[in-house]
Amino acid sequence: MSSYAQAAEKTAIFAGGCFWCIEAALNDIRGVERVVSGYAGGHTDAPTYEAVCSGSTGHAEVVQVDFNETELAYADLLRIFFSLHDPTTLNRQGADVGTQYRSVIFAHDEVQAVSARAVMAELADHFDEPIVTEVTPLQRFWEAEAYHQDYYARNPRQGYCAAVISPKLAKLRQTWAHRLK
Repeated sequence: MSSYAQAAEKTAIFAGGCFWCIEAALNDIRGVERVVSGYAGGHTDAPTYEAVCSGSTGHAEVVQVDFNETELAYADLLRIFFSLHDPTTLNRQGADVGTQYRSVIFAHDEVQAVSARAVMAELADHFDEPIVTEVTPLQRFWEAEAYHQDYYARNPRQGYCAAVISPKLAKLRQTWAHRLK
């Protein structure tokens, strides 16, 4: 791989409710190379799904997104992320309630943090309530257990997937058709 291609590869980490939803949607976006479900923002080492779901670790369910910046700008990835969840609800997405489901952008550097705040300001008028998404420096990403990776792709008929994720994917495919793989 050339140094130019390596320089184009970037990583973003977002939390917007259940990581299965965000992972399934972002996997369909052109320029996204890899999406990994995991945990970030907590105060314990090596968190487990059960511990994170209890709300006791402080972690959020997140996705780590490796993307090619020559195909997909970070700001455009943020715009897609904001269309996938409700960034105006504090510590919840739909029926999922708790700090583990909060809306967060874990910035790798100040450039990402500035871009995130700019996109939030740009989109503020598109929502009826104020955006409550946190923008915070990334401390550590913990990869979720193997059974969470590509969950929707492996379980599309599972109840939660069919009721919650499938409609989100249908909306994504309509709204972001020009960005699909």
